[in-house]
Amino acid sequence: MSSGGLELPPGDSGHEGGPADTPGGVPGGAAVGAVSLAGPAESGSTGSARTGIELDWGADAWSEVRVRAQRAGRAYIWLNLIEQRLRAVVGAVLRPIYEPVHGQDDWVVAAAGPAGQEWVQRAVAVREVSRRKGYLLDSADDNVLSFLTLPQLRELMVQHWPCFEPYFDDRREIEQALDELEVTRNVVSRNRALSRPVLEQAERASARLLEVLGGGAGSPSADRLPIDAVEDLVGDRYADVISVHPDRVRLQRQLPAEDLFGGARRLDAIGIGLNLLVQNYSGRRLVRLTEGGCRVRLLFLNPASSAVKRRERELGLRKGELSRSVEMNILHVRRVRAGLRDPSRFEIHVFDETPRFTAYLVEGESSGIAVVQSYLRRARGMEAPVLVLRGGGRGMPRDADHGLFTTYREEFESVWEDSRPVS
Repeated sequence: MSSGGLELPPGDSGHEGGPADTPGGVPGGAAVGAVSLAGPAESGSTGSARTGIELDWGADAWSEVRVRAQRAGRAYIWLNLIEQRLRAVVGAVLRPIYEPVHGQDDWVVAAAGPAGQEWVQRAVAVREVSRRKGYLLDSADDNVLSFLTLPQLRELMVQHWPCFEPYFDDRREIEQALDELEVTRNVVSRNRALSRPVLEQAERASARLLEVLGGGAGSPSADRLPIDAVEDLVGDRYADVISVHPDRVRLQRQLPAEDLFGGARRLDAIGIGLNLLVQNYSGRRLVRLTEGGCRVRLLFLNPASSAVKRRERELGLRKGELSRSVEMNILHVRRVRAGLRDPSRFEIHVFDETPRFTAYLVEGESSGIAVVQSYLRRARGMEAPVLVLRGGGRGMPRDADHGLFTTYREEFESVWEDSRPVS
C-alpha cells in the first residue's frame, strides 16, 4: 500500500460508469484497484475539499441542536420521574397479590397474563442480556418490573384497575395524562425534534399525573410559581435563581402581579417607586391581602432626596418628573393603609441612599419568591433585566447561605433600619 492510498479488490472495468480507456478503468493510469484517498494536506478539519462535502456545523445548526437537546433533556427528566413513580405504584399494589403465589421473579409475568405475554417475555429477555453484559449497575433494578416501559406499566394498571380503584378516584384522568405523554415519549426515545407546545403539554401532564399518583411533598404543586422537575433536580447549580427575563414585560407574562403577590403572608419591597406593585396591584387587593394576614413593609426612595434628581438626569427626565411619580405612589399606599383595621401591619418608609436595586420579597405559607432588578444608568425599571429567586421552605437550596434570596433579604433589612417612616 502506498502512502495516501488504500488497496481495494480489483474491480470489473466493464461495469457501467467505469471508464475503459485506462488500465483497470481508472483515469490517469493508476494501478488496478487502487483508490487514492486525501492525505492530511488535502483535507480540511472535518470536510473534504476533494468531495465538496462539509461536515462542520455552522452557528445555526449548533443553535438548533442545543434547543433540541434542552427540550429533550427537560422532557426526559419528567418522563423518568413518571416512569419511576408508576413503577413504584404498580409494584406496591400488585406485588402483594401475585408474589406470594408465583414467587419473586415470576409475579410480573403472572400479572401480565396471556394478554401481555409477548411484551413481558421481551422484558425478561432484556433483563437476562443486561445481566450477562453487566448493564445492571444497581441490584435494586435486577427484576422484571424495572424493565417494563411506560406503556407496559400503564397496561398492567388498566388490566388490574379494580386493584387500583381504592387508591385513585379517576381512571380517565390517569389515562388521559399518559396519552398526552406518549407523543413526547416517542419523540425523546428516537431523538427527534420536540416542539415547545408539546414539551409544555408534557410538563403539565406530568405535574398533574405526579399529583394524582401521590408524589408527596417533593412533587410539583399549585403554588405561586410551581417548582418543576428540572428545577428540583438541578436548581442547586444556580443558587436560588429560577428564571431570568430581559425586561419586566416578559416577566409579567409568566408571573402576573396577581400570582406574585396573591396569597402572600409577608411582603417586603424596596425601590425607587415600586411600580410593579403600585401600578399593577390594585389598592383593593392590597387591602384584602393585608386584612387576610399579610404583613407589608414598603421602602421608597425619598422623593425629596438628591438621589432622585440624579436618577432623573440619568434617564433624561424633566426636573421633578420622577419625584412627582414617587410621591403619587406613596400617596396611593398611604390611602391603602388608612383603610385598614390594623394600620400597623402596613408600614411605609423612605430612604435617602443611592438606589442600587429594586426587590419584591414575597413569602407564603411554605415558600417564597423574590423579583429583583438592578438599576441601569440609561434604562427605566420596566426595561431592566429581572431575576426571579426561590426562597423559603422546600424551594430553598440545601445551603441557604449561598442563596441570593437571603442576600437581598439582608440588604433590605439593612436599609430598613436606616430609613424613616412615612406618617
